[in-house]
Amino acid sequence: MKAIFLLLALGLSASAWAGDASVPLLSVTPGAGGQVIGVPGASLPWLLLFPFLPALLLAFTAFTRIAVVLFLLRQGLGSPTAPPNLVLMGLAVLLTIFVMSPALKTINAEAYQPYLAGALSFNAAAEKAASPLKSFMLRQTRAEDLGLFTENDKSIDPKRVDSVPLAALAPAFLTSELKTAFQIGFMVVLPFLVIDLVVTAVLTALGMIMLPPQLVSLPLKLLLFVTVDGWHLLVGSLIGSF
Repeated sequence: MKAIFLLLALGLSASAWAGDASVPLLSVTPGAGGQVIGVPGASLPWLLLFPFLPALLLAFTAFTRIAVVLFLLRQGLGSPTAPPNLVLMGLAVLLTIFVMSPALKTINAEAYQPYLAGALSFNAAAEKAASPLKSFMLRQTRAEDLGLFTENDKSIDPKRVDSVPLAALAPAFLTSELKTAFQIGFMVVLPFLVIDLVVTAVLTALGMIMLPPQLVSLPLKLLLFVTVDGWHLLVGSLIGSF
């Protein structure tokens, strides 16, 4: 329920048509033969937005950086199916919840609970919910990326969260996250690349050109990764990067 409220809050703050806080999703109209359930036209934008809300939520959080690094790690290991996608996605989601927990606690205390208690309207709660999230995004966004989408607008002060529109902050944040993820991924993949090059050179020198280098390099890369406690280092580095 809390996640649904956050999704609706983000959709409301980012949409121009969300001016009425009481837009119903379904309406029940009495009829001659009983009751007819229909969807009013005013709720159509909400119905169209629902399939994209999970993707929007993930794009506004730490999920992008974590997921990209994990998949680059698997690519560097040279194992296309281990760990499987479901495991990597689950780990990425859990790490995202951990990283975003301070912002989520603030949203719950300042927006969600007052909204449930009736102390805040939906619009006011949406603004309260967006503020901690925008603060997190702004801290992770590079100034040059933000300038790319704001076109050096003098009215926008990066030090003031309320002056940065979400429409400009969201793509700037995602661009910065992808750049950071690729930087971390390069450092993760580089040792595995060295192993691949050494194994290929040795097999070629021995005349074993018919033997796929991956058959030899994969156990060596796994041994190296386990020896240095790779998962602990990688997860700790990802959390520390925020």
